Amino acid sequence: MRLLGRYYNGNYMVSIYDDGTKIRENELSFFDPVFPENIDIKITNRCDMGCPMCHENSTPDGRNVDLMSLKFIDSLQPYTELAIGGGNIFENPDLFYFLKKLKDLHIIANITVNQRHFEQYYSLIRYAMQYKYIHGVGVSLVDATSDFLYLVKQAGPNVVIHTIVGLLTKEQIDILRNNRLKILLLGYKDFGRGHTYLEDNRETLLKNMEYTRNKLDEILHSFEVVSFDNLAIEQLEPNRLLTEKEYDEFYMGDEGQFTMYVDAVNKQFAKNSISKIRYPLKDNIMDMFKIVKKEIWQNLFFLI
Repeated sequence: MRLLGRYYNGNYMVSIYDDGTKIRENELSFFDPVFPENIDIKITNRCDMGCPMCHENSTPDGRNVDLMSLKFIDSLQPYTELAIGGGNIFENPDLFYFLKKLKDLHIIANITVNQRHFEQYYSLIRYAMQYKYIHGVGVSLVDATSDFLYLVKQAGPNVVIHTIVGLLTKEQIDILRNNRLKILLLGYKDFGRGHTYLEDNRETLLKNMEYTRNKLDEILHSFEVVSFDNLAIEQLEPNRLLTEKEYDEFYMGDEGQFTMYVDAVNKQFAKNSISKIRYPLKDNIMDMFKIVKKEIWQNLFFLI
């Protein structure tokens, strides 16, 4: 592992390595960040894929955002991770100007793209990775073909295949397994077009979800790395396969505890991309993160 960066955030220190490893350290029993370690940001709502489960409701005539006008970007701390998504991010004409700015600010830029766009813009993505404009690439799986697996392997170890619980099938798992791949299991989002798709395909989605849940231990041993978002943790309960110590070591925190979401197209921010509670963008990331943290504490107090 090669160290990408190290910084202090509130009462603890963060070290980030080039294989995606992140380590938080202090001598206390809790971490109290003052800015987000990782931000999901939507930079466009334009996309030609028309995926029926798209929780962002992206369309071919969706809106872009003037990326260079986003003032809060200048307040990001060095080595903050920015996960850039859409829509199809390549539809935003400011993308590479934006990536250059992030590189100059020492922000770790990662992108999320649909498999079809990964294949279409493959040379451009490889160029951006080679010259450190982007660090990691998440590719949303459409079809687990041998040609796709070849491209993923050629692109290097920082490509992660994104799969959605419920949409991921036994057949896809069988093709992907035992190829030294990294996969991310994302929970199914009952949001946007995803709600209608769930209503129309509930039996199939639940069947696929149950298969993944039942075979999870086997899946964990069939890939180089298997990671989960918080929704997938809720739906698959991987903690049942780990000791309490292992789970505490690997679990990276609740939604909004170290992370947040920015919908730059609609100039809003929130705890995550499916939150119905949205706030207008501010010029400073710390001011925005304070609001997200306050929401979390209020919800926790309400539950108690």
